[in-house]
Amino acid sequence: MSWIPFKIGQPKKQIVSKTVERDFEREYDKLQKLEDQTKKLHKDMKKSTEADLAMSKAAVKISADLLSNPLCEQDQAFLETMTALDTSMKRMDAFNQEKVSQIQKTVIDPLKKYGGVFPSLNMAVKRREQALQDYKRLQSKVEKYEEKEKTGPAMVKLHQAREELRPVREDFEAKNKQLLDEMPKFYHSRIDYFQPSFEALIRAQVVYFTEMYKVFSELTDQIDQAGLTDEQRERETEAKLSELRALSIVADD
Repeated sequence: MSWIPFKIGQPKKQIVSKTVERDFEREYDKLQKLEDQTKKLHKDMKKSTEADLAMSKAAVKISADLLSNPLCEQDQAFLETMTALDTSMKRMDAFNQEKVSQIQKTVIDPLKKYGGVFPSLNMAVKRREQALQDYKRLQSKVEKYEEKEKTGPAMVKLHQAREELRPVREDFEAKNKQLLDEMPKFYHSRIDYFQPSFEALIRAQVVYFTEMYKVFSELTDQIDQAGLTDEQRERETEAKLSELRALSIVADD
């Protein structure tokens, strides 16, 4: 860097209007919030699908454990009930995996790709800020030479400073205009980008729960032959529990 024989401060000339700077900050703030929201949504969607898979895997594990219960070897009716339950849990798990796969492709992956755009945007803003600082530094340099006595050497340095300033000013103005033009376009494009993903999410959920209704309706038909209500089953369970409590081996001392 060439030596500057005086301290460079802020230029006296306002090189960016307050309105332009305010517009820039407003648009960039909207994009920063959009970036944070995109990251959060991506994280929450991943957690949701992981929880879904864990739920169906746990259900399959429970039905398999019940099916291996020694009681199944002794009671044919219980064996048939547990077999029906195990089959239904495996069907649920299969449909759940298909749903999660669809959500991964249509929602989570697009969210990740969208989030990957922001580093480039932030870098463009940093380059604009660096160009602004260079612009201010050289504008201040020009103003200092303009204030000096109009001697031959001073006029030469003033001319050189103005020549140095020109491409820097043009570079900043180009970067500033591009960001002011494109940041609002990028922000408004989010709707067109995400709408297909959210529609696909809804469709995946509708298909899954429609299939779950069929699975559990069939399971109910298989195991609910007695046609008892929940209240009747609860009373039946309480009666059985009372019989167990009446046994001497579980009686209180």
